[in-house]
Amino acid sequence: MKLSRAASWFLLAFGVWTWFIWVSFVRNLWKNGSGLAFDTAGDPTAYFWVHLTLAVTSFLLGTAVGVIGLRGVLALRRASRSGDSGDAA
Repeated sequence: MKLSRAASWFLLAFGVWTWFIWVSFVRNLWKNGSGLAFDTAGDPTAYFWVHLTLAVTSFLLGTAVGVIGLRGVLALRRASRSGDSGDAA
């Protein structure tokens, strides 16, 4: 499969952005004081588990997308060093 330079960088940036956003979200979820994430006994609620599952899924998908982008960027660099046109990954 061939990725353009723009597509490779976009996928890599999307993977990094996903990690940035969801790490912030999980941190805020963990510190939640509104009573949604933890009940009065301090046990996690269904709200907590659903949102943690969403975060973990997003981490996995963001990582996969970022790795595809990174592989595309690295392939473009290898191609430019070897003298190819640099349009293929």
